[in-house]
Amino acid sequence: MSETENQRHDLLDEVLHFGAGFKDGEQPWVLEALSALGPHVARWDPDDVDVEISVKDRNLDRVLAEAKRELIRQIEDHKAMREPKHNRQLRKKTTRSAARRTAG
Repeated sequence: MSETENQRHDLLDEVLHFGAGFKDGEQPWVLEALSALGPHVARWDPDDVDVEISVKDRNLDRVLAEAKRELIRQIEDHKAMREPKHNRQLRKKTTRSAARRTAG
């Protein structure tokens, strides 16, 4: 595992709290399954992030993938709300002009 991957795991391990439904020894596997959250969570102060995960259904692969997508969406939405309005408008204009050039 690279140093960057270790940092992501350490950060996730710091903000991720396991609730009900997990068996002993599943934490490392869950951390690996959610490792894509690392870059998204790294943008925030770990003291401001608290992720609790629990499970009722034992179909963990599907559930973790859905949870990961939802958490990334929430993080991106929150980031967009914090971004100054004028930057959002500028980015939309740039994206639209790039899309027109690609489509044309």
